[in-house]
Amino acid sequence: RDGGGVAVAVAEVVEAVPQVLSLLQLSAGPVTYPALLDLLEQRVAELHEERCEVPYGPRPDDNRPPAAAAPLPALLEWALRGLAAVGALTLGEGQATLTPLGNWAVWVKLEQICVAAQSPAGNIEQPAEDMLHGCAALTPGPARVEYRAWLAARTVGSAVAELLAVARGDDALLRGLAFEALRVVGAPAEPVVRAAAGERTLRPYAVLWLAEYEGADPEDAADALTREEATWLWVDTAAAVSDHGESPLLVRHLESAVQGTVPALLEEVRAVGHPRTVQVLVALAAAHPDPALAKAVRRAAFQVHTGGS
Repeated sequence: RDGGGVAVAVAEVVEAVPQVLSLLQLSAGPVTYPALLDLLEQRVAELHEERCEVPYGPRPDDNRPPAAAAPLPALLEWALRGLAAVGALTLGEGQATLTPLGNWAVWVKLEQICVAAQSPAGNIEQPAEDMLHGCAALTPGPARVEYRAWLAARTVGSAVAELLAVARGDDALLRGLAFEALRVVGAPAEPVVRAAAGERTLRPYAVLWLAEYEGADPEDAADALTREEATWLWVDTAAAVSDHGESPLLVRHLESAVQGTVPALLEEVRAVGHPRTVQVLVALAAAHPDPALAKAVRRAAFQVHTGGS
């Protein structure tokens, strides 16, 4: 068999190994090589069928010799020896037995599959951005169920990287939701989130995440933010509300500012340099029912836009 064919055969065996491990786990004892080989052959045949690999046979003008059959017995032995080398199973005379470590690994994988099956909104196969969009209208509890299901279908590293890539985008709502999903990841995300605290756009979210991770009550986590970080987060949240919420919600968001007075808020918002400042202030001015306050906000938006003081 040529090199490409062998590579395909190896990939097929690797994909079929979970079924082999499941048989070993269900048997709760030694399983003979012939039984494992039979299962492996069945699974590889299923993979061929799933890919619609129909053997058409040689063409009349094709004088090349047929490729050799995939060496499944040798590949099975290779896979079993590899699993034995990491302590997942033991090899006897013509048979294999799952070790406690191997049993644990199978149960962990089954648990991940069960968690992934609990995705009522059907976001499990979506990329992070689409998944977060799908969770935007959910309350926190159902959203966390979706996050857990989505995460269970991926490696931690790839999931965290994908979520942070979305957080670095322009959509402030998705930025906040990405960090909510990272809260579900927990400890494995800590080094990456700590590194993200060095990025200005992500820093307020990362600081809050780390404060909660280190034991702070979510209601008190904001104390970990500097005043500038809190102001940046206020603008970012206002941008999310402006893009996805309703006018009354934007007006209520005004009350959450740490500054206490609108003039102080406007001064610090102008100084913080958030790229969405003008849009946020214009939207707030349009939404606020107080004409005098709306006028002051519009003036601040104009000053930010023109670079005036």
